[in-house]
Amino acid sequence: MSAGSARRPRITTAVVPGRTLAGNPLGDPEERSVPVYLPPSYDGSRRFPVIYLLSGFASTGASFMNYRFGTPTVPEMAERLIAEGRMPECMIVMPDCMTRFGGSQYVDSAATGRYESYLVGELVPFIDSTFATLPRREHRAIAGKSSGGFGALRLAMKHPRCFSAVACHSGDMHFELCYRPNFPLAARILERHGGSISAFLEAYESALKKPGNEFALLDIIAMAAAYSPGGDKPAPENMRLPFDPHTCEIIEDVWQEWLAFDPIRMLECDDCRRSLQELSLLHLDCGSYDEYNLQFGHRIFSAKAKRCGIAHSYEEFPDSHGDTSYRYEVSLPRLSGAISA
Repeated sequence: MSAGSARRPRITTAVVPGRTLAGNPLGDPEERSVPVYLPPSYDGSRRFPVIYLLSGFASTGASFMNYRFGTPTVPEMAERLIAEGRMPECMIVMPDCMTRFGGSQYVDSAATGRYESYLVGELVPFIDSTFATLPRREHRAIAGKSSGGFGALRLAMKHPRCFSAVACHSGDMHFELCYRPNFPLAARILERHGGSISAFLEAYESALKKPGNEFALLDIIAMAAAYSPGGDKPAPENMRLPFDPHTCEIIEDVWQEWLAFDPIRMLECDDCRRSLQELSLLHLDCGSYDEYNLQFGHRIFSAKAKRCGIAHSYEEFPDSHGDTSYRYEVSLPRLSGAISA
C-alpha cells in the first residue's frame, strides 16, 4: 500500500465462466478471474455505477494492482480520490482478456477468440447479476490506456447501448504511424527464426528471461491475430501479416483490414460517429513524447471529432508512453461523475 493512503481499498475477485471463450483457437483459459474494486460504502444495500478499466498490451486486470514503491495502484488512487471528495463512489471492474500472444485488442477474432463478445455480452451481465450495480448504460463507463484505450474507444463506438462515458489514454490509432514503423524490425526478428511464427513463439515462451529486443514481433503477431485472422495454417499461425516477411512490402488487402479497425478510420462510419455524439463524456489524452507516435493520431482524431460535432476533451502532457498510470487521476473522477446517479 502506498504511503499516505487513508485506508486499504477493498478488492474482490469475480470468477467469470467465460462460456464465450470456450474452444478458443489458442487454448487459452475460458474461466477468468476478474478483480473488482468496491467503494467504501459498498454493502449490498445501495447500487453503484461501474467503470470497466481495460489494461494495455501484455497486461491484464491484475496489473492495475501491481505494487510499485511510491506509485499508488489504481484501487488505491480511487480510494484516495473518493476520501478527498474528488470522485463519486463507483465500482471498478478490471477484465482479463489476455491471450497467448499478449492480448486480444478486445475484438472478436477467428485467430484468438471472441473477446469483444465476452466483455460486452458475458462479463457486463455477469457483473450486473453478481454485484449491486446500476445496470444501465447511463451508469456504465469504459476506459483504458494503449491497447486498453483503443479497446475502450472502439467498444464505445460499436456498443452504444452498453457504455455512456469513455476515457482513452494513449490509445492505438493512426496505424500508419503507430504500427507500420515496426514492420521492418518485426521482419528481421522473424527471419532470425527461419520465418516461422511457431518457432519464434516456442523460443520466446521457453526463455526464462524474455528477450526485450524481440517484443516488437510479438506485438505485431498479436495485432495480426486481432485485425487480420485467417489463412490456411493452424494456430498459432492462423493470421496474416500485413507485409511480406522477406521484402517487407505492404500486402495491401491485408493492410486495409487492419485500417478498418483504426479509430480514425472508424470516424467515417455514421453509426460510430453517432455513438460518440451520444456519450455523456469522451476524454482522450496522450504524452507529447509518445514513442509510438500516438500523439499525432490523437491530434488527428480530436480535430476530426470536432468537425463531426463530437463533444470531447483532449489533453497532452509532457511524458512518453510508459509509466503514465497517474493520468487515471484525471479520468476516474470525470468518468465517475458522468455516470453517477
